[in-house]
Amino acid sequence: MTFDREYFNIGYLDTLSYKKTFVHALDPRVKILVSFAFILFVVSLPKYELSALTPFFIYPVFLLTAGGIPFNAIAKKVLFISPFAVFIGIFNPLLDTAVVMQVFSWSVTGGWISFFSIIVKFILTVSTALLLIAVTSFPGICESLERLRLPKIFVIQLLFLYRYLFVLLQESLTMIRAREARSFGKKGREIKTFIRLISVLLIRSVERAERIYQAMVSRGFRGEIRVLKKHKLGYYDILFAAISIAMFYIFRNYDVVNFIGSGLSRAFR
Repeated sequence: MTFDREYFNIGYLDTLSYKKTFVHALDPRVKILVSFAFILFVVSLPKYELSALTPFFIYPVFLLTAGGIPFNAIAKKVLFISPFAVFIGIFNPLLDTAVVMQVFSWSVTGGWISFFSIIVKFILTVSTALLLIAVTSFPGICESLERLRLPKIFVIQLLFLYRYLFVLLQESLTMIRAREARSFGKKGREIKTFIRLISVLLIRSVERAERIYQAMVSRGFRGEIRVLKKHKLGYYDILFAAISIAMFYIFRNYDVVNFIGSGLSRAFR
């Protein structure tokens, strides 16, 4: 069933975080800070600097290849939420009609350049965030956020939101399977049946949440994230962070594309 496939697909990135690669072994705090710096450098570029975004693809491609992450696993998720970025930038060509360049016989306006700039920035930032989960795991990110001195209550709520999303989906999956086992053809797919399922799901969720809370309290939960393995900041972590941020700074403040293009043109003369 489609729901079954989507249910197991949600946690697929977390399963990729158990690989043994150089990127997976880095301190999660370093990966979070470097990824955050990457996003800041990308979004700070002016809206007409489309070519300047090209070198930034080096970082997500590095995470993808060094971490052994399947390209389809990231591409499908980016494509799934891409309509939001398209909706944000689709009106730019209508509002910004000033011609900024000529490509053969076509006049390219600033609106189209800023539109594609939004799309490229979206691809870079979202793919980097997904790759961060794939090479760290969401619980690892939450534990590192706590060690970075973020408010504990925020981190705990973030972790619970992710963890018990699967519990809620498991309840939904059980109800959907029960409905399909008792229906034939299109019977049981009416809107009133859907409303009843939502009502029952709400009641089950409240009851399940109460049982989970009682189980956590009985096992000594006191609002702290406990992990079996804690990473320590090492030489390779500092080196990775220094090289990455220096590279982002160069990409942001220097015309790397033009420099490489000029070098290649001189080499092939």
